[in-house]
Amino acid sequence: MESYVELDVWKNARALVKQIYQLVDGFPDSERFSLIPQIGSCSLSIPSNIAEDCGRYGAKDTLRFLFIARGFLYELETQLYLSYDLSYLSEKELKEILKSIEKNKKLLNGFRNYFKNQKLNSIEVRKHV
Repeated sequence: MESYVELDVWKNARALVKQIYQLVDGFPDSERFSLIPQIGSCSLSIPSNIAEDCGRYGAKDTLRFLFIARGFLYELETQLYLSYDLSYLSEKELKEILKSIEKNKKLLNGFRNYFKNQKLNSIEVRKHV
C-alpha cells in the first residue's frame, strides 16, 4: 500500500477539516466551549483514524479504524445539521459542506472495500500455496 499521505481518502479528509474550521469560525462565541470543539474534534478524527489505520498490520485493526473514521463522518454530519437548526449555518453553507461529507463517505467506503478485497485476495493466495 502507498503511504497514507498519498491516498485521496486522506487528502479529502484533510480538506474537509479545513472547510470545517473555516465554517465554525463564524459561529457565535457562546459555542466556544460546546459545539465548536465538538465539531473540530470530529473533523480532526477522520483523517487521524485513516492515518492510524494505515499504520496497523492486522486487517481487523485496520478495518476497525476505517469504521471509526466513518462513524466520525456521521457524527460530524449530525452536528452540522444541529448547527443549521440553531441558525449558525445557512442552507447554502449546509448543502455545500454536506457535499464534501458525502464525497468523503464514498471515498472512505471505497477504500474500505478495496482494503477488504486486498486482504481477502491475499488470504485466498495463501490457501492455495
